[in-house]
Amino acid sequence: MHSPNTAVPTSAALSDLQGRVAMIVGASRGLGKGIAKAFADAGTQVVVVSRTPVPAGEMGDGATHAEIADACTDTTAATLLTKHDPDILVLVAGATPHMGTIREQSWETFSLNWDTDVKMAFHWLQAVLSKPLKPGARVVVISSGAAIAGSPLSGGYAGAKATQRFIAQYAQDEALRAGLDIAISTVLPRFAPATGVGAPAVRAYAERARVDVDEFLQTFQRAFGALVTPESAGRALVGLACAEASEVAPAYLLTGDGLQKLS
Repeated sequence: MHSPNTAVPTSAALSDLQGRVAMIVGASRGLGKGIAKAFADAGTQVVVVSRTPVPAGEMGDGATHAEIADACTDTTAATLLTKHDPDILVLVAGATPHMGTIREQSWETFSLNWDTDVKMAFHWLQAVLSKPLKPGARVVVISSGAAIAGSPLSGGYAGAKATQRFIAQYAQDEALRAGLDIAISTVLPRFAPATGVGAPAVRAYAERARVDVDEFLQTFQRAFGALVTPESAGRALVGLACAEASEVAPAYLLTGDGLQKLS
């Protein structure tokens, strides 16, 4: 295994987050919720974008503002970026894939994540470039480790997540061509069994392997390291936001041990 190459924030870097605005799109549950809480605890003003309200008190100690909106519409991104002008934008929103083999999928279930995750990334990154965000802004698209390894029980999920990474690369190229000082990265988390997306995937793959969930996860951890949790994802994303711009890579693999740069 490669050792984690994690952007670890120093106290000076963390102090730079004070008063900055971080917008987390898809923050009502799972990794998005953990990421939003980590930024709030670091002193960032957090804008939480979700379809459903986040209960008061669940976003940590920092200042938060809630926006109830559908992240996949073609107007939400432009409207909210203009309203809040974030320094940091994290795109986590997406649909829980329908679990089943290709024989068991319909086109509607297979294409679910194309019509949500890909559409969301397209609209938001297009708005990032069109607005554009302020110089020095950071944008992170949360994809999935399935974008690398595939996911035969998740329909079109792996392909959708790979496309998110491509879209982020295209947006970064356009930002450079336009002379925009915006850093755009993709983070690809491995299994996160404590989340709404991860839990059904773990159950499905454990059943396919004819083992119980605990045995499946133990085998996975021996092969790939610690599991991703909302808390570990939050720590990793705060560290990435605090890294020097020159150190930020186009893409990272995320495990429970931290971020590893991808070539």
